[in-house]
Amino acid sequence: MNRISCVFKNQQTHQYVLRQSNALQRIDVLRKLRTAIQENEDAIYFALRKDLRKSHFEASVTELFFIYGEIDFAISNLRSWMSPKRVGKTLSNPFAKNRIYYEPKGVCLIIAPWNYPFQLVMSPLISAIAAGNCAIVKPSELSPATSKVITKLILDTFDEEHVACIEGNANISQQLLELPFDHIFFTGSTEIGKVVMTAAAKNLTSITLELGGKSPTLIDKDVDLKKAAQKIAWGKLVNAGQTCIAPDYVLIHQDRLDEFVGLYKQFATEMYFKTTDEINTEVYGKIISKKHFERLSNLITEAVDKGARINWGGKTDDKAQTIYPSLITQIPKDAMIMEEEIFGPILPVIPYSDLEEAIAFVNGKQKPLALYIFSNSNNNVKKIIKSTSAGGTCVNDVLMHIANPKLPFGGANHSGMGSSHGFFGFKNFSHERTVVTQRSLDFNSLVYPPYQAKQWVLKMLKRIM
Repeated sequence: MNRISCVFKNQQTHQYVLRQSNALQRIDVLRKLRTAIQENEDAIYFALRKDLRKSHFEASVTELFFIYGEIDFAISNLRSWMSPKRVGKTLSNPFAKNRIYYEPKGVCLIIAPWNYPFQLVMSPLISAIAAGNCAIVKPSELSPATSKVITKLILDTFDEEHVACIEGNANISQQLLELPFDHIFFTGSTEIGKVVMTAAAKNLTSITLELGGKSPTLIDKDVDLKKAAQKIAWGKLVNAGQTCIAPDYVLIHQDRLDEFVGLYKQFATEMYFKTTDEINTEVYGKIISKKHFERLSNLITEAVDKGARINWGGKTDDKAQTIYPSLITQIPKDAMIMEEEIFGPILPVIPYSDLEEAIAFVNGKQKPLALYIFSNSNNNVKKIIKSTSAGGTCVNDVLMHIANPKLPFGGANHSGMGSSHGFFGFKNFSHERTVVTQRSLDFNSLVYPPYQAKQWVLKMLKRIM
């Protein structure tokens, strides 16, 4: 028996021990995890710098502090989450006691991506632990330094029968997906998400998919464009654009296109450049791999070959695996940059003449993970929200909907399924079990056979329903 099978078998046995755990015991585990992260902070920062050239500040905000917040929120609320929820009675069953119990799903698999390689392992793991599950974590092989730190942290903190970390390439992921897990949590591309869903279907395993897609930013005509451009520049360029909810493209009224281009360039330069032409590698990340660097470079080249215009940027540095912030306009409809998720610091800007045209453009693509709206008109905001669909939406901001653990985070259809963070993550890793406790006095016998003398029961039910 190989290690994967052995760990899985041991967790299948141990899940019944965890099923008996109470809130205090799970909170103790979460505190233990928090302490382990604190003790490994320097190693985590170093690994993130090595894998993605993340600055200490950016890594703090988007990776570690994010996770500390999730742990603290779970610790503060876990007793409430675990408490059975009372449900009202019905006329057909007036004396029964009705409750919803949240029970652990069992043995869970967490497959994490490389773009936020620490956060996107720990966030679902916190939820899995809070819900009382065993878990096997598979970090990304594309961020090997962070993967190594995570493996050591988990090994030092948990018994393998509770939480285990297994490193490896796609073949290891495939081996894991063949096992009959009780739940799979996958973060990554839509293409691989389909593979995960197919594998899960063979074992009727429940899944959570956090995918991506082309998240649009729709800018209304009458807005403070200076504020909008600053927010969009940060949201697009943090982690060098390798963020699943980054603004993928901008729709802006044609009268304000040139103004937006100028402001975006101004703020991006202020944030990420040493001089007007030299990027600041102390704060600006690199592309994760040569393969992804070449993919992004090819997107720019292909768009330009088909007639697109680079308004700013377009520079690449293959030795440093760096794509400079870029703005592209006049993009043909058949350009690949408008078909696939960019996942990099290239921002297509598309003008529109009226709001209906912009809404139709958004609806012409698959449902995105995020939709960003910049507008001073409540009516226009309501119209856009009502006329479109997205996993989540920010009005007059970007990315911030992921920062509140009181809100569900997740996609829709091609951008994912299921929700995470806070109670929604706990619920995601739990089975909602209905428990009806019948009193000694009940009316159930009224619907038992024989029926010949009970026609009056039907008449009574018809009157009250």
